[in-house]
Parts: sequence; C-alpha cells; structure tokens
Amino acid sequence: MSETISVVLVDDQELFRSGVAVVVNAHDGLAVVGQAGNGQHAIEVVAECEPDVVLMDIRMPVMDGVQAVQALYHPDLVVARTKPLRTIMLTTFNLDEAAATAIRAGASGFLMKDASAESLCAAIRAVHAGNAVLSPTELGELFEHGQSITPPRVLPEQFGLLTERERAIFARAATGLSNSEIAAEEYLSESTVKTHISSVLAKLQLRDRVQLVVFAHEYRLLD
Repeated sequence: MSETISVVLVDDQELFRSGVAVVVNAHDGLAVVGQAGNGQHAIEVVAECEPDVVLMDIRMPVMDGVQAVQALYHPDLVVARTKPLRTIMLTTFNLDEAAATAIRAGASGFLMKDASAESLCAAIRAVHAGNAVLSPTELGELFEHGQSITPPRVLPEQFGLLTERERAIFARAATGLSNSEIAAEEYLSESTVKTHISSVLAKLQLRDRVQLVVFAHEYRLLD
C-alpha cells in the first residue's frame, strides 16, 4: 500500500478550504491534516503537522502566501525538516507576479483556484514526487511577464563550477526532459544522469528540478 500524502490547506476563506478538503480527502492516498486562514498561522500549522504538501493562497490578511513561503523555505527551517516540503500556490490570475516570487522562494508552481478536482489532486501527487506543477514553457512565460521580475543576466560564480557534461545535462533538464530522456540523448545510464543532476543542484545550491528550471529562466540560459 502506498504512503498517504499529507496536505495542509491555507486560505482565508473557510468555505473554500472546506470544499478543497472534501475533494482532497475523497482521493485515495491523499489526506488533509491541517488548515490555516493566513500565512502566519500556516507557518505554525506546518511546524505542528509536518505535511508533505501545502496548498497556499497568495492573498491573505496578516501574512500573505508569498511571505509565508519565504519563511517556510528559510534555510534554517529547510535543514531542520525530516522530509521535503512541497508548496503549490493558489491564485485567481494566470500570470501572477506574486506566484513567480513564491516559486523563486521555493514553491513548486501554481494552480488556478478554479482548477478541476482531478487537476488539483494530480498536482499534489506531482509536486510530492519532486516535479513542477507548471511546465518549463509555462514557467518561462510567468517569469518573462512583467519587468519587475526580470532578473539580471550576470551568472553567479558557482555556475562556473559545472563541468561540460553537467552543463549539457543542466540545459536538457531545464527544458523539462526526464532522466530517461536525457540519458537517451546523452548516451548515458539513468543512474549516471541522476548523479549529474544531484551534482548540478548541489553546486548551484538549488533545492530541486523546479528551482533548476527557475534558475535557467532567471538568467536567460534558454534564450
């Protein structure tokens, strides 16, 4: 029997939270273990419940979702956790600059608040597996929307630490290719690709492949 994915819901509208809880709990392998009405309360609930996935509204009183994500993914809290924490931002806007900021801070993507029940639950399972909710193309559109989130082109020094092979694998991973697809194109085994990906993430100080894609778009490495 597969492990149940624990979920915390964060939204200032109780009726919305109740509806989402019903949807999530109705799917095998998913369970809502906590709820919060603002970002500050979310930090407390996450610390208490230690969920696998957080569904986080962006605009809330007291503390908004972006501030909450920035706090939840503070290096001190990340190191203290016994397992990875994945976060999906919930928004009413398709190209939301606040969502881009949250993804940069550590969130795994965003969903529209009117998404279908199946899409929501599929997204929960996807981020729990370490994948992004958005495709690399969608992430690119998000980060290119609005000058306020357009990053500088100056690469950080640690990018120079990547070997030629690691740069090639980085480029393929940034376009959304899976380990098996990269292995086929680079004539490597999947285990070797996985090792290279781990090395790339460590050298660039990135948490996961989502952050790798964000990094590539921030510094326009896919142009």
